Amino acid sequence: MELFLLELPKAELHLHLEGSVEPETLHELDPATSVEEFRALYQYADFDSFLRAFGAVGKRLRGPDDYALITRRLLENLARQNVHYAEIIVAAGVVLWKEQNFTPIFDAIAAAAAESPVQVRWILDAVRQFGPEHVMQVAEMAAERVDRGVIAFGIGGSEQRGPANWFGDAFSFARSAGLRLTAHAGESMGPESIWDALELGAERIGHGIAAARDEALMRHLRDRDIPLEICISSNLVTGVVARIEDHPVRRLYDAGVPIVLNSDDPAMFRCSLTGEYRLAASHFAFTQSELAGLAQNSFRYAFEREALP
Repeated sequence: MELFLLELPKAELHLHLEGSVEPETLHELDPATSVEEFRALYQYADFDSFLRAFGAVGKRLRGPDDYALITRRLLENLARQNVHYAEIIVAAGVVLWKEQNFTPIFDAIAAAAAESPVQVRWILDAVRQFGPEHVMQVAEMAAERVDRGVIAFGIGGSEQRGPANWFGDAFSFARSAGLRLTAHAGESMGPESIWDALELGAERIGHGIAAARDEALMRHLRDRDIPLEICISSNLVTGVVARIEDHPVRRLYDAGVPIVLNSDDPAMFRCSLTGEYRLAASHFAFTQSELAGLAQNSFRYAFEREALP
């Protein structure tokens, strides 16, 4: 199985750049702070404490050179896992929150990605709890870079404090600019959050595990061929799923809901894409044939239609 998983061509569709930063890389950026202190950042009692830690990591990225380094480290890691294609989520909303200039930061990550054998596209992500004006700003930043590899626009952060129905104008604008649409939904809230994201026009749902509690929603996702970006380790570490045996990945799959496995924030959740496939096999009895099908899904549901395995 291990050799099979290593040799399996894969794509990552739900992967946060800032969540890929290992404590050792933070120490490389800030040698005055020990690796142990940075590791202590990566401890979460619940989903909100994870969001605060994500923001704390983002605050330690001081400018273009730091962003270029973390991009290179991430892509080196993906290449080792036989990942051929990645849609990397960039927390453009956090850059705005830090009052940094996004242009040189994006230039730096794009240049770093051009050095990698991994084919990369970008998803710019807004912080939904910061409100509609903030989200529209990020949509405009994404639209300005459609011809530079930004393929989609999405929202992340707190579903409770930033309901999807605030953002109809931003999603309509992004669609008109030629961007694909995605949204985190049904991670820490129930099925209604997913329905609201679909109403916005989301073409893929980040996480979406609450769909397992709504038979009509699962049928809708199956019949409309709308995939869920499943991140098993993430859901366990943030506590939105209490025990691995409670995770609904198998139920969703068996119901015919399209799913793709992803690592989400691999450094912050101490996981990898290959490890997510391993969990699917070891805890949910996915066969090699089923895992190969999930890997095919990762290319099939890419926003870049020419993503190649």
